[in-house]
Amino acid sequence: MSTTSEAAITPAHAGLRLDRALGILFPEHSRNFLARLIEEGRVRVDDRVAAKPSQRVEDGQRVAIDVPDAAPSSAVSQDLPLTILYEDDDLVAIDKPAGLVVHPAAGHADGTLVNALLFHVKDLSGVGGEIRPGIVHRLDKDTSGVMVIAKHDDAHRRLTEAWSTDAMRKEYLALVYGTPDPDRGTIDAAIGRDPRDRKRMAVVANGGRRAVTDYELRERLRYVSLVQCRLRTGRTHQIRVHLKHAGHPLVGDPLYSGPQWRGIPDKKVQRTLASFTRQALHAARITLPHPRSGERMTFVAPLAPDFAALLDALR
Repeated sequence: MSTTSEAAITPAHAGLRLDRALGILFPEHSRNFLARLIEEGRVRVDDRVAAKPSQRVEDGQRVAIDVPDAAPSSAVSQDLPLTILYEDDDLVAIDKPAGLVVHPAAGHADGTLVNALLFHVKDLSGVGGEIRPGIVHRLDKDTSGVMVIAKHDDAHRRLTEAWSTDAMRKEYLALVYGTPDPDRGTIDAAIGRDPRDRKRMAVVANGGRRAVTDYELRERLRYVSLVQCRLRTGRTHQIRVHLKHAGHPLVGDPLYSGPQWRGIPDKKVQRTLASFTRQALHAARITLPHPRSGERMTFVAPLAPDFAALLDALR
């Protein structure tokens, strides 16, 4: 089954790419989804099947889109533990535990956050043409904390559009080696693939994407510090890469830090830090405009138990 919707191209849309014009005319669907409809032959312009997403539209043309009913997700529903911080008709905020992969992928066919959401959230509608959670942003497997998930295409589109703007505020807590000096500041350094190791990211002089992280010292501890970070951009491994670049890699980070605890003279502190085997990074708070009402909302995830226990031991 499918649903057909029609609209007219006005002078305001004339000259635009077809996929962009459709995104304006049918805002309940994402531009990527509309481009896929074009490629599948489900979009007609003046009763002719559209050729490609990049074709230009003209004033007075009529466009029609044929939207198939949302298909069941290819991922399986699984009753996995999941802490829901907030839920309404448009979005759900959850507290992701460390160790949980977000998406099914090679090596992780199930047991992921998506599998858990399909079980716990009963009113998901079509996201990208498939009944599945709309992942707006990701956390690394071993990063804990708050995540926001869209329940339908329109919410996903609106949240994605706002994600890299000042309307969003994303705050993290990180435990790092050493003490940042000055106590607060901004790291503005482009991030790209590490030319010496393609599995890692790095601050690069050429070919990277701009990345900006605000940081502030929250607590001085012996040999390490608790730092609050605010992301102004959302690059892969941004906080981990930026703090390493600043000379303060995260405790427990296997990719960017290594066993730096070995250089600490206090054996008790050595053992405490060595026992923490994931990056000490927690997504503590997200503030965003609600995709339907525009009301600013804040979601907070309490510090993960293993992170809280590490701080207690160091204090």
